[in-house]
Amino acid sequence: MRPPLLNPLFAPVTSLSGVGPKQDKLLRYLLDRSDTPRLVDLLLHMPSSVIDRRARPTISEAAVGSVVTLKVTIDRHRPPPSRHSRAPYLVYASDATGDVVLTYFRGDRSYLEKLMPIGSERYVSGTAQMFDGTLQIVHPDRVVDEKGFAAMPLIEAVYPLTDGLMLGALRRAVAQALPKIPRMPEWISPEVMRRTGFPAFAEALNRIHMPQTLQDILPEQPFWCRLAYDELLAGQLALALVRAQLRRPAGVRNAGDGHLRRKVIDALPYALTASQQQAAAAIANDLAKPLRMLRLLQGDVGSGKTVVALLAAAAVAETGKQAALMAPTEILARQHLKTIAPLAERAGMRVAILTGREKGKKRKDILARLAAGEIDLLVGTHAVIQDDVIYKALALAIVDEQHRFGVRERLALTGKGDAVDVLVLSATPIPRTLVLTYFGDMDISELREKPAGRQPIDTRAVPMDRLNEMIDAVGRALDAGKLVYWICPLVEESETIDLTDAEQRFKVLQQRFGERVGLVHGRMKGAEKDRVMARFAAHEINVLVATTVVEVGVDVPDATIMVIENAERFGLAQLHQLRGRIGRGKEASTCILLYKEPLGEMSASRLRVIRETTDGFRIAEEDLKLRGEGDVLGTRQSGLPGYRIARPLAHAQLIAQAREEAVRILRENPKLQGEQGEALRALLYLFERDEAIPLLGAG
Repeated sequence: MRPPLLNPLFAPVTSLSGVGPKQDKLLRYLLDRSDTPRLVDLLLHMPSSVIDRRARPTISEAAVGSVVTLKVTIDRHRPPPSRHSRAPYLVYASDATGDVVLTYFRGDRSYLEKLMPIGSERYVSGTAQMFDGTLQIVHPDRVVDEKGFAAMPLIEAVYPLTDGLMLGALRRAVAQALPKIPRMPEWISPEVMRRTGFPAFAEALNRIHMPQTLQDILPEQPFWCRLAYDELLAGQLALALVRAQLRRPAGVRNAGDGHLRRKVIDALPYALTASQQQAAAAIANDLAKPLRMLRLLQGDVGSGKTVVALLAAAAVAETGKQAALMAPTEILARQHLKTIAPLAERAGMRVAILTGREKGKKRKDILARLAAGEIDLLVGTHAVIQDDVIYKALALAIVDEQHRFGVRERLALTGKGDAVDVLVLSATPIPRTLVLTYFGDMDISELREKPAGRQPIDTRAVPMDRLNEMIDAVGRALDAGKLVYWICPLVEESETIDLTDAEQRFKVLQQRFGERVGLVHGRMKGAEKDRVMARFAAHEINVLVATTVVEVGVDVPDATIMVIENAERFGLAQLHQLRGRIGRGKEASTCILLYKEPLGEMSASRLRVIRETTDGFRIAEEDLKLRGEGDVLGTRQSGLPGYRIARPLAHAQLIAQAREEAVRILRENPKLQGEQGEALRALLYLFERDEAIPLLGAG
């Protein structure tokens, strides 16, 4: 049960005045929620910068490109010549030193005449620009009279927004939410508070949203640090609770004599790499110990994680027990099965797949075989943890692309058996700082080499104005029998963003190459996507136009060319994942990064790094450096994966501190009892890490 004290923060944003259905929809998108956001979601949406309105120059002193606040006299209005004209509405104003034009596109005449009567004095605030030799402010963000100016905050927070949501509307909602913060108990220990000098939780939130100095909203300053520490402590405490639950001594262990593993290795068409051998040995060693295994296996795209996972499942099958492999998407689950099935069959292991697509009699049959112990390894999506899925003797849970699953899914899978061992796979090499944050102190195996026979990938960046040359080059590749991926960032055209969408590109390429072109994107049904992918793998179509659905797990070794359109819009980790779909066979491969000019500094750096290296670990580190708070794991928010406030570069020190504190808390107060325990439970609920709370009662 959520502590009643927190209820005001969990009220819906629609309880605020001025937040109706339209605003609700925009806030859901902005705050990444499928349902109506709560006040806590709004208050934990951090500003990206501030506006300093203390600069009060005259018109002649106004610095172009900066936010200025001018005191002016309104001279005249010039509405557009006709109602349907696209010309802007102009308001001419002046002071003793010069003139300024206030420009409004689609301005409402009656509103603007009322706001700025001719001859009146107004304070106007916005970004100063030059146009035709005259100073102008387009859509000033504040126009007030003397009384309004006296009440106006001189330093104001600026927030990340979504299309259609106005900054003023978001600010008004935040201002209404702040007074509703209840009196919170202090969950940080007195010793940590003394050492860090953190402000109280409510003070930190108030100063971030209503800054009094330009420094107040910087991530390295005390106000933001306090909130980041709270969030990290909640995350580390939840991980520590899960860890304590999973690390309890286990009885009978799960490693056999090696006979099935030898058969799997004999069935491989190549030798295991050195790091695959090391990882497999470390896993077998863990499975034999009297504690449950909790190991993270990270390896780059195509480094052979699936084979190591199969060897772990084989070790468990040698003792007559079962393993389950859970992948986040159906495409990924079927891809794993494709790698595993032939090897398992030759070793005499029984494998089945369970996703949303297995229904009716087929599903019943799989569940019956599973419960009878006639399946050694079940591969699937989160269908493998549904309530009616019962294992005879589940001993190993393999979780792929862990960052897409929460603590809840991990616990549901390990709850399907007794003292289940856990192996987590990640194809996104994760910098060390983030491993701590996200996985607590898991044991780690890294697969550093590529399997034998993989060819290098030639990566080139090409400006968009050479698009027709690229299409001609694709035509020559098709004539030579090659398979080509063409990646686009969007599914369909958007009025607000000028990017090529997949459907539009598909039509253009189809006009040129006819039936040889196929299309896959995330809005298609699973079976339809698989059908198109299968046709591509079988050379029935030669060009596959796709969105990023092909980013993980799609395996077509014959594909040797990839064109990524609007490459400057993708993160480094995503470009690396996409490129990993080629270079999987015996032939040399080429990746073309099509970019729109002019390139920003950050985009140029990303494209440079991706051209220079195919080492995923280096790319992950560079990504962290470049974006600072960019989310290395590619989920939507920026910042640490699964965190809204903590930033890897600014708060690296806090990660380790929060971890030490979580360990100390569980050592001294394992059931979170007493006043301090109650405060810590409130913290877990506040940052939605409460999935771990039921574990407090677990033996």
